[in-house]
Amino acid sequence: MPRSVRDDPLVHDFLLCTCARPAKATISKRIAPIAPESEAALDSPQDSHDAQPDVPALVEAAPREPILTLPFALTAYIVLLALIHLRVLLPPELENWTIDVFGFIPKRYDSSLLNLQIPGGAGAKVWSFVTYSLLHANLTHLGFNVLWLLPFGSALARRFGAIRFFLFLAVTAAAGALAHLVTHEHAVAPMIGASASVSGAMAAAIRFAFVRGSFLSFSRSDADTAAKVPALPLSRALRDGRVVGFLAVWFGVNIIFGVGAIGVDAETTSVAWQAHIGGFFAGLLLFALFDPVPRVRSDAADASSQDVSDRI
Repeated sequence: MPRSVRDDPLVHDFLLCTCARPAKATISKRIAPIAPESEAALDSPQDSHDAQPDVPALVEAAPREPILTLPFALTAYIVLLALIHLRVLLPPELENWTIDVFGFIPKRYDSSLLNLQIPGGAGAKVWSFVTYSLLHANLTHLGFNVLWLLPFGSALARRFGAIRFFLFLAVTAAAGALAHLVTHEHAVAPMIGASASVSGAMAAAIRFAFVRGSFLSFSRSDADTAAKVPALPLSRALRDGRVVGFLAVWFGVNIIFGVGAIGVDAETTSVAWQAHIGGFFAGLLLFALFDPVPRVRSDAADASSQDVSDRI
């Protein structure tokens, strides 16, 4: 008697196997999409006994950038100012001697009074053009100059490097002393304070501060990159509304409320705003001589002016 195909045990098992596979495939197609991590685990040909229990992935937190990071050159300069200010702990006679020797006294260069003896001799006529900027009358005077130097000096120190930065501060200090000498030819009161150097650093920094990606730009990069964007040519910078606005505010503040280099004695205390302006113009005009970053192209300069408009 002929047997049905289904009655044959071998055929029956074969049919079960071949029928089960499409069903399994159909079920797999209905499974929801798997996350990439799970797919990677499924793709690895490991036995079930080698499988490890799922462990939550540890997400490493991104390092937080400090609120205030100072380059080494600026930090060293501020520490130097603080150490020199410890001279206020000296006896009054010795403290006054340091001011007379290292402060800037226009009367040193006045040949009309040959009998006036000023400590320091001929050497002080040279070094006091710079050393006066390292002396401060009190902590308020020192703190105010450091406060203004932090944002602008940080960018400039990163851009110039230590040697160029220190030379730049010395040159702008000398320019401030020269401006004070021209306008106070017969003054006897010593002038002290880093205001001329601070003003020069501010003037130099605005040459690149508003360029796209710089430290005063709306699209600011990290500190090192922001400090090394190409600077605007001076003629183009002076046509930038933000630069012009900064100049107007700076000159207004210095004329009205400036607290720069001051006289030492309470009776002769005054703001040496001419030294501020001398240092400022020196920083603005001599910036290109110290700047190691290649100059900005014309098209890049035009793009920098769109920094604000692109975000409106």
